[in-house]
Amino acid sequence: MYIGLDLGTSGIRALLMDADQRIIGSAEADLTVSRPHPGWSEQEPADWIRAAETAMAELRSLHPDEVAAVKGIGLSGQMHGATLLDADDQVLRPCILWNDTRSHEEAAALDADPRFRQISGNIVFPGFTAPKLVWVAKNEPETFKKVRKVLLPKDYLRLWLTGEHVAEMSDAAGTSWLDTGARKWSPELLDASGMSIDQMPRLVEGSDVSGQLRPDLAQEWGMGSVVVAGGAGDNAASAIGAGTISAGTGFVSLGTSGVLFAANDQYLPNPESAVHAFCHALPGRWHQMGVILTAASALNWFAGIVGSTPAALSDALGDTLIAPSGATFLPYLSGERTPHNDAAVRGSFAGLAHETDRDAMARAVMEGVAFALRDNLEALHAAGTDLQSIMAIGGGSRSHYWLKVIATALNLHIDIPAEGDFGAAFGAARLGLLAHTGADPVAVCHAPKIDGVIEPELALRDAFDAAYDRYRSLYVRG
Repeated sequence: MYIGLDLGTSGIRALLMDADQRIIGSAEADLTVSRPHPGWSEQEPADWIRAAETAMAELRSLHPDEVAAVKGIGLSGQMHGATLLDADDQVLRPCILWNDTRSHEEAAALDADPRFRQISGNIVFPGFTAPKLVWVAKNEPETFKKVRKVLLPKDYLRLWLTGEHVAEMSDAAGTSWLDTGARKWSPELLDASGMSIDQMPRLVEGSDVSGQLRPDLAQEWGMGSVVVAGGAGDNAASAIGAGTISAGTGFVSLGTSGVLFAANDQYLPNPESAVHAFCHALPGRWHQMGVILTAASALNWFAGIVGSTPAALSDALGDTLIAPSGATFLPYLSGERTPHNDAAVRGSFAGLAHETDRDAMARAVMEGVAFALRDNLEALHAAGTDLQSIMAIGGGSRSHYWLKVIATALNLHIDIPAEGDFGAAFGAARLGLLAHTGADPVAVCHAPKIDGVIEPELALRDAFDAAYDRYRSLYVRG
């Protein structure tokens, strides 16, 4: 038996899987985000531990015998968060999360140093970890002086599970401190941001053993000897779960953020495109992805405004794709990454008229997210990656109408996996299996059965192209 423990922004999920990769059960616990100032986004690491304890207790109550047989745990989690620890491993301040944009000036300053793009292979985005530490040094100098270790969110869970300070390649690539091609920390980039390599955790591959579950936790959960895998950042873990590990394969994820992900068998940096070039969770593999900061959360936001739910808004649109109206939505509610790298830009509706009703606005929200993903696709093309089809994952992918919008806007086939769970927690459980057994990753990380394909609607391509042109003309840098 194997467990995938996924630390998301809104909650923690514990998924139990057997040796044949059948999902036995799962349990979840909610988390909240604190936004004490505009552009800030924080969580208390102690809340992650409490949520993990809650999820594990529920999982054990539902499946006590199976949990007792667990041999490996894999971790996945939200990326980029700065968890600052003192010499006694005490948390110094709330974790600054991935969607926090307070350090945009510090990010721009680091990005102006050509070494960061050259060595890390990426723009220094405000959400990345390095500029957060520069911000802390400027604004909370007494806290900065006490920092002895910086851990990413899931790696703080690892510290609780194993007592080890360890990170892995896919998550570390989002810090702006990793030499992404060489898969090692860069002393040069650390020094340029006021840090040292001694403050960094040990690095392993995602399928490696990172440590052993603490005996007291093993006893509490009724387990024996359990290895904890390196794990992965949330998107790389989702790719492991979806079998997106070979060059030419990709997926679109509609979660809080939106991701267009492409697996690569070589390191292909192109920071000028604002595409992320990161290590994959398996040795000798990398990936590229375009990231938009607001995806399914845009429809959640609009549903709250009109007193509805995302599912109800989607259901009201029916099954027949409609050409875009004159209403256009820019989904930049939290700023934007690919391709704009603009923390200050904000969302907007344009082209509203007397005849614009709730359904038309809901369609505009879906179209705006799809057009932002098309920006990502064009950025991936500029970075040397060509995708012919993609798999749909994430909560927003339950809306077939939305998938029709995306397929037509991107002119790509979208594969719909058969009923099942192929997300980050499942990918983390697979990494736990690999760490325990040393099995062949290609044999373990196979793609799911495809239940259907969403085809682009060619008769509406011209209408969607025209709407995309309107969308692009509305962007004004914040």
